[in-house]
Amino acid sequence: MTNSKVCLAAALCSLLFLSTLLSSAQSASCCLSYSRRRPPCKLILGYSIQTITGSCDLHAVIFHLPGKFLCADPSMKWTQKLRLCVEERKRTSAQVFKLSAD
Repeated sequence: MTNSKVCLAAALCSLLFLSTLLSSAQSASCCLSYSRRRPPCKLILGYSIQTITGSCDLHAVIFHLPGKFLCADPSMKWTQKLRLCVEERKRTSAQVFKLSAD
């Protein structure tokens, strides 16, 4: 009887731990506020768009930097300029790659 109580307690603790781990992992991939920092375009590897979902209640542009992410307000001019810069850089590098492949 005591053995089953210990097993039940261990199982409940494990479930609680897993639940906490999963919820923290989900919030790590969700912007909760905007950054004021404006990274230079040359450091940005890419970006993604965050829309409002059940756990993420903020529209954001997530800039991908080496080793980190930066959340930006999509309505800000500097955010829009950085997105255009990244797109232009991608277009230019795609053209260079295409020319070198010919």
